[in-house]
Amino acid sequence: MKPQKTTKANLAGGCFWGMEDLFRQLPGVKNTEVGYMGGDLKNPGYHDVKTGSTGHAESLLIEFDASQITYEDLLLFFFKVHDPTTSNRQGNDIGTQYRSAIFFVDDSQKLTAEKVINRVDKSKAWGSPAVTTLEPFQKFYPAEKEHQDYLQRYPDGYTCHFIRKVIF
Repeated sequence: MKPQKTTKANLAGGCFWGMEDLFRQLPGVKNTEVGYMGGDLKNPGYHDVKTGSTGHAESLLIEFDASQITYEDLLLFFFKVHDPTTSNRQGNDIGTQYRSAIFFVDDSQKLTAEKVINRVDKSKAWGSPAVTTLEPFQKFYPAEKEHQDYLQRYPDGYTCHFIRKVIF
């Protein structure tokens, strides 16, 4: 049995409820937490972030076992569950808080993200280039309790995320 090497990924791709629901089902994903990242306001809450004025994105913190799933495979999945070509929008959700972003924690994650974005763009699977931003990891602020595990508690709740049949 391989030893676990738990590491983290930090992604934003629209409403965090749908992102969390899909990522938590991947083999190797050990924990997910929705929250806010990438803005200037300290200790933001949902009512702050939803205005679009804080600079934060609704984001997903993913803890995963790198011996079961790679960071690259997580990113490839990320580009299948949201539209990376729409600037500040996913489905009905519009604003900078719904941007497509990868928050890298080190140079290795940044290089992997650049490689994956290049692969996605070269595939032309989305018809337009990805507008996904690469942003250095900042403080992650967990969202309020009512947003955690939302679609597990409300299976018919709102989501604009689903797995697309795109090939990269």
